[in-house]
Amino acid sequence: MFFSNKAVKLMEDWHELIDINQLSDMKECSMHNKVLLFKHSTRCPVSAFALNRLQQGWDQIADKVDFFFLDLIKYRSISNQIAQDFGVQHQSPQLLLIDRGKSIFDCSHESVDVDVVLEQLHRSR
Repeated sequence: MFFSNKAVKLMEDWHELIDINQLSDMKECSMHNKVLLFKHSTRCPVSAFALNRLQQGWDQIADKVDFFFLDLIKYRSISNQIAQDFGVQHQSPQLLLIDRGKSIFDCSHESVDVDVVLEQLHRSR
């Protein structure tokens, strides 16, 4: 996948955040299963490559997390609220691993990778 500012085609089991009220649903979801949140910039080639890496390795983590996706260009206010709620500095792209309503890991840019997620999931058992 090459950089494009076209709408992203989400994988079937991904939840797209489009309303700030969904953050409480995401937090509630994290009480039962770990949540992986990807903040994506449709204007950034690094973000496009990070998204591509997640999609390519998705089958390795699909049954281990619930996945939420945020287009932070369209929904910057949600991105700002995420930074505040989870105590993380805004980055793009950014990946947060959320467990029991708290971010237990975050990474950005070239660090966004399925292997990193798998390592963090193994550590947080």
